Amino acid sequence: MSKAAVIAGSSGLVGGALLLQLCASKAFHQVILLVRRPSGFIHAKVKEVIVDFDRIEQYADAIKGDVFFSCLGSTRKKTPDKRRYYQIDHDYPLAMARIAQANGIAQFHLISAIGAGVQASNFYLKMKGETDRDIAALPFQAVHIYRPSFLDGPREERRFSERIGLALFSVLQPLMRGSLRKYRSIDVKHVAAAMVRQSLDSAPGVHYYTTEVIERIAASAG
Repeated sequence: MSKAAVIAGSSGLVGGALLLQLCASKAFHQVILLVRRPSGFIHAKVKEVIVDFDRIEQYADAIKGDVFFSCLGSTRKKTPDKRRYYQIDHDYPLAMARIAQANGIAQFHLISAIGAGVQASNFYLKMKGETDRDIAALPFQAVHIYRPSFLDGPREERRFSERIGLALFSVLQPLMRGSLRKYRSIDVKHVAAAMVRQSLDSAPGVHYYTTEVIERIAASAG
């Protein structure tokens, strides 16, 4: 039986790749997009819902289906205010997760980051760790948390530091073996493929995936 998915953050790097793959998948018959403004994306499977994430509870009736994919997030450059940054990366996903769980959605898939942890001294990694912790505590049938390293994909505007980072990774990647494999950069299409593949798995519990595991799942998905 095919599934209905809900995506928050479909305009982002991972979310955009995920949207295309869900539309192409025979395992999904509907994809609901929670967006701030019309995206212009048109597909027979897609239903777009314009929402105010500050008042997401008002849109609870739209958050229904089998699987929720949270790809929502910001950057310090776009959101220099830490309180606002925390709201977007922690409060919004958690609020949507609570609604999804209350509405009977069985699975919640969350894009996190390598190194995320509640004890991290870095603001970003601590925030991500707290988001992971709080969503993992909700009584879903399954929670899948993806912690990739540097994401490689078609960014609308690639910053100079990102270009330098990609160049550096291309040199260092062959040397990243064993325990260092989780620090390799990863194509966002592979992250999306792993998310789709794991959404078809009925294994219960909380699952964490680092880059090397994501790559292995994506490869098995064909």
